[in-house]
Amino acid sequence: MPTGRVKWFNNAKGYGFVLAECADEDLFVHYSSIQMNGYRTLRAGQEVTFDIQQGPKGLHAVNVRTTEDEDYDSGATADDSQDAVPDSPESGDDANDADPESDGDDS
Repeated sequence: MPTGRVKWFNNAKGYGFVLAECADEDLFVHYSSIQMNGYRTLRAGQEVTFDIQQGPKGLHAVNVRTTEDEDYDSGATADDSQDAVPDSPESGDDANDADPESDGDDS
């Protein structure tokens, strides 16, 4: 199965191009040819494997799969992002307690 890298992919339009290691021209890729769970998208520079098919205007990459172990997952989950945010006071009442330099006197 040929390999290559994503040149660019437009999520809004649902297509992009792959630079194939075995072809002299860029290969058109449509989102419907991406084999992954969930939202089917690619990012520039991502390594992919695919089959090549002749289309009406040139070569197409079909059966496109990422070479990564995961299906285009950043690795972060909603729970992880909450853990990364430090706790902060919910009201301004404790503002002076947070600053050890403050003696509470505004003069």
